Amino acid sequence: MKLEEAARRPLTYPDVGATGADVVPAGYHRLELTQQIGVGLAAFDRAVDALFSWDMHRGVGATVEASAPRADVGVTMVSTLHLGPLRMAAPCRVVWTSHEDRSAGFAYGTVEGHPVRGEERFVVTLADERVRLQVRAVSRAGTWYMRLGGPVPRYFQHVLARRYATALARIVASGGARSAST
Repeated sequence: MKLEEAARRPLTYPDVGATGADVVPAGYHRLELTQQIGVGLAAFDRAVDALFSWDMHRGVGATVEASAPRADVGVTMVSTLHLGPLRMAAPCRVVWTSHEDRSAGFAYGTVEGHPVRGEERFVVTLADERVRLQVRAVSRAGTWYMRLGGPVPRYFQHVLARRYATALARIVASGGARSAST
């Protein structure tokens, strides 16, 4: 899917902000992952930069096209995962951002053309010198093939969340972001 087309498409779920709430919308599944990715303020700064510049997504092998070089409310991005000869495009729009002294992150929601419906939130925190990535998602199948997959797509969503944390830890350990391109 082309970025320009994704930018014109609406969100596919009604509960914008669901990843910030404690209640999961009816019919949705919740994913929660918190993983340490580094130590210290410099690691926190590198992690936040890599998160907001889409480098965490690139770090899992995804191709990323975004309407802006950094995540911000209203920015549309299309992340394409390559699974052998198959390509799965996942168009999303940023619906929330936060920048605080020891916490920063964003959430994006799915737009038409994404294989699932819902929202995913990524927050990097610094507490007790430990830098952690928190991933929270609320989602449900958005296509017939995802419904047909039963629990398998949810399993892969958990695998991808762990890969995001591993990629971000690798970027932090290397001393910076992978690339500056969009």
